[in-house]
Amino acid sequence: MKARWLAGEDNGFALLVVLWTMVMLSFLAFAIIATGRRQMRMAALERLHAQLQAQADGGVWEAAFHLLDPARGHWSADGVIHQVRHDRIVIQYRIVSEGGKVNPNLASPDLLAALLRVIGAQDRIAQTVAANIRAWRFPLQQGATPPAGSAAAYVAAGLTYGPPGAPFQTPEETGLVLGMTPGLTRQLLPYLSLYWDADPILSLASPVVRQALVMTGRNPAPDDEARAQTIVGIDVTVTDTSGARALRHAVITAQPGGNAASPVRIVQWDMPQNY
Repeated sequence: MKARWLAGEDNGFALLVVLWTMVMLSFLAFAIIATGRRQMRMAALERLHAQLQAQADGGVWEAAFHLLDPARGHWSADGVIHQVRHDRIVIQYRIVSEGGKVNPNLASPDLLAALLRVIGAQDRIAQTVAANIRAWRFPLQQGATPPAGSAAAYVAAGLTYGPPGAPFQTPEETGLVLGMTPGLTRQLLPYLSLYWDADPILSLASPVVRQALVMTGRNPAPDDEARAQTIVGIDVTVTDTSGARALRHAVITAQPGGNAASPVRIVQWDMPQNY
């Protein structure tokens, strides 16, 4: 009788082990299936983003084609958003002339200071940063008194670099200038360009740049809109019905008329930054 009771106890324990094993296997199977589904979703999202990015990259060339088109399909570099639908996606194109922006390699300190004030910098900070931008791009002459934005000032501020005494290589490099903050840099970048070799053209300038030009009290530069239409920034945004999107920003120089062997040359290719 006792042996039979012990056998029943063993059977109950074995059944409990089997049940726990089944539960654990069920959890393991669920985890494997969930992981597989998650990986499949991630792969699908990556594939979708790659497709959208390819559309955005191709959109730069489509916008350039419309810029060069002398017929009814012409798009001017006027900042107008052109929207096109293709099945499940919406593509937005925007072409802006670089001629309406400020070149930090050429702009005078008073224009730079005015631009900084317009985007929210206090007068003292605007004047200091504008002077430091100028000091960044000009080498210190031998025997001259170091300006406020000299290498010694950067060392005193705890920075491991100083002004190179050379032109800015990218607009983002202005963020390294003594006195610049990340927030101020983000606000300033949309209004800078290294590709326009003159003062901004008033008729092509954004309201921010236009206000800065007015604050300087100088006569605006002669309009050269024809040339300004050949140095442009292109922003392309591609959005899927699911809400996924891809972006592309490029700066191109164009040669209308078809006389050039390569009518379009890309001089900048990146992602938009608050454009």
